[in-house]
Amino acid sequence: MTDTPAISDRNLEATTNISLKREPACFAFLSARSVAPPMPIDSINLDLASADYFQGRASLWTTLEMRSGINGDRPMALLGFDESFLRPFTRALLEAATTRAAYRMTILSPTAEGGRCRVVEYVTGPGKTLKELFIQPYESVMAITATSRSEGDESLFQLPRTDNFLRAFAKMSYTADHVLHDLLDEMDRIARRRNVTAAD
Repeated sequence: MTDTPAISDRNLEATTNISLKREPACFAFLSARSVAPPMPIDSINLDLASADYFQGRASLWTTLEMRSGINGDRPMALLGFDESFLRPFTRALLEAATTRAAYRMTILSPTAEGGRCRVVEYVTGPGKTLKELFIQPYESVMAITATSRSEGDESLFQLPRTDNFLRAFAKMSYTADHVLHDLLDEMDRIARRRNVTAAD
């Protein structure tokens, strides 16, 4: 019997934590249909929720989480997304913040038929698929809103628009991007190794 290769552990939560306590006050669960009352965001982080290999393709699911002192710093997911979302979202956030112009981010499905969802929000339920995000910059914060022609707009959460936060968010995104893509490469290597072993 051969040993099954193991994927090395990645503690994404610990390496991507950003404290917002010294930033302008930001809040989450702002939609009228939110699953929780509005609460201040004391910190955010990314968390690797799942790693799968299906039909010859490795895929990851990551969540953007917040913590607040008013609920005992319990992690609460705001967004969930695959490995293709973090880079364009970071670019959109930085562009909206630096140009002071609202940014509309369209989220395309991987296939023409729709396929698997790329991004969901957990503010109004257990995982509502998103097709468009709207980032509206204000003097000190940015409002993140889900937009839909059929269901209207849903205010999800806010993030600071300060230089310190933008630098921290870009660093967090860069760190997470490397971790996630290294993990994808590792999953592909393990899958190829298993295929070779099975063929022998």
